[in-house]
Amino acid sequence: MLEIGTQAPDFTLQDQDGKEHRLSDYLGKRVILYFYPKDNTAGCTKQACGFSELYPQIQEKGAVVLGISKDSVASHKKFQQKFNLKFTLLANPELDVIQLYDVWKEKKMYGKVSMGTVRTTYLIDETGIIIQAIGKVKAADNPNQMLELL
Repeated sequence: MLEIGTQAPDFTLQDQDGKEHRLSDYLGKRVILYFYPKDNTAGCTKQACGFSELYPQIQEKGAVVLGISKDSVASHKKFQQKFNLKFTLLANPELDVIQLYDVWKEKKMYGKVSMGTVRTTYLIDETGIIIQAIGKVKAADNPNQMLELL
């Protein structure tokens, strides 16, 4: 995980509509940047729907939500439409940003070891500094947790 107090690395990724977003585009706002394993899985859906439900209150506090996974732009589009998600999903099938943010790790599930995205959420301030970093996030609790931190 990246250190609190350090500059969040800038990146450029495509959203669910194929539009490019740079982290630096959001200077002046706080950013909830969360990394999740996969579209349309139980935990990831709970987390995304929670952020979507709280998005108006998050915006009132001057923040935005960006969700990143290794899924494709097309997968994100279907996920966004299926659950009417109100925030931006960014596609990183190349894994470069996921690795840059140090969330691509060895995981164990049912005794099987594989590489994957560890559910992690960063809170980045208006100047691009990481002010909170939460690893091994509980998907259902994370949206409320982040709203409270704002």
